[in-house]
Amino acid sequence: MSLTEKTVDFKGLEENIFKSCCLSGCEMMKTTLESWDKELSKTRDRTIYRHKGKRKTVIKTTMGEVEYERTIYETITDDGRKVFVYLLDEAMGLDRVGFISELLSEQIVQASCEGTYRNAARSVSEMTGQTISHTAAWKVVQDVGERVGIHEEQAAEKARNNQGNGEIETSVLFEEQDGIWINLQGEDRKTYGRNKEMKVAIAYDGTKKTGKKRYELTNKVACANFEAVGKFQKRKEGVIAQTYNVDEITMRFLNGDGASWIRGAQTDETVHFQLDPFHRNKAIRTYVKDPEMREQIMELLYLKEIDTLLMYIEALTNSVEDETERENLLALLTYFTNNKDGLIPCHRRGLNLPEPPEGIEYRRMGAMESNIFTLIGNRMKGRRACWSVNGGNNLARLLCLKATKKLSETLQSLTSIALPFQYTEEIITILTPSKVAKSEGKGYNGFHQATAPTTLDYKWLRDLGAIKI
Repeated sequence: MSLTEKTVDFKGLEENIFKSCCLSGCEMMKTTLESWDKELSKTRDRTIYRHKGKRKTVIKTTMGEVEYERTIYETITDDGRKVFVYLLDEAMGLDRVGFISELLSEQIVQASCEGTYRNAARSVSEMTGQTISHTAAWKVVQDVGERVGIHEEQAAEKARNNQGNGEIETSVLFEEQDGIWINLQGEDRKTYGRNKEMKVAIAYDGTKKTGKKRYELTNKVACANFEAVGKFQKRKEGVIAQTYNVDEITMRFLNGDGASWIRGAQTDETVHFQLDPFHRNKAIRTYVKDPEMREQIMELLYLKEIDTLLMYIEALTNSVEDETERENLLALLTYFTNNKDGLIPCHRRGLNLPEPPEGIEYRRMGAMESNIFTLIGNRMKGRRACWSVNGGNNLARLLCLKATKKLSETLQSLTSIALPFQYTEEIITILTPSKVAKSEGKGYNGFHQATAPTTLDYKWLRDLGAIKI
């Protein structure tokens, strides 16, 4: 029977080859790690580190679990305590990231930002040689999220001391803030109630055109957290100072729904507050039922006659007879009075703005409603999802990094594994004329065929050769 007449199980073939390649990779990883450990053992300071034998451990990688041996050493600390250390773990940074490789951690975090922990675990298990549980995915997110949180706190402290390391220079910075209510679980539900507001902030230096009628925010940064107002504002400033050179910013525009915690960011005359148009118009639709009243209110807003507008709403409260309607108009009057300085949009105030950088446009603010769904709502709302405060904070930090395209870069800086120095150097071997023919030859080692070794270490190679097409 010819091959074309047979039914080829290509899926099974692909799975078998993938598994064999993963086994091969695990064996190569084991050999490499153990050779690194031997090199560190030879080059260590023997007066400080005393060899105490070897111990087995396992590191989870995208290829599967790699079991290897590394040396444990006895040493004395500065205060005279006897401790045991693994020089290989310290050299690779495994004492900081745990026994999960950087690449696998990144894949788990990326998948967890896209969907539930259970779906993330299933996706990673299917696409790699490593099988993980949803609990393992949750733990990775918590660990990485906490590290990002510490990184943000350090950035906030630097910003407070005017030591931010942001490099982007801009004269104008746009900020938008809003809150989203997240359902809580467990002890946090008992402490805070059924839900708690998560504060969300974004900042950007303008927009750029990406389509005929499409624009995207440029150099966007984001921050989200459940914490108190003061801490959140400091964290937000730290996130901004990591990207922007804040000393060059001369004007800030703040867009929000008028909540007191948002108005708290209006620290001086360089910050211009604007009441978010979406929330402003929603308030008019909610509290004013009469179409003619609505039209008159919108017209006064357009004409920028704010004092006349407030007097008009106050007159309406005294003229209507229905008690519910009067209460609604009073609520609108209070809302507009408290945010009087933000009723006129920033782009209609006649402010003298500097010219935007090439390729960037200054457009109207009001992107927060879309961003709060993209950043937080799409992942953390719905599906009857409930969160602890710490768990929600950890995931929210990663979601903000993902939405601003900084997740991979941040994970690399926080969970990088460093190779021992000798493996980072480029090795160049110069062949003498007499050795060139023997080393280069016809491109192979002289054997037309060979049998696979029979030791257990090379079972993966025999399995690969046994695959039948």
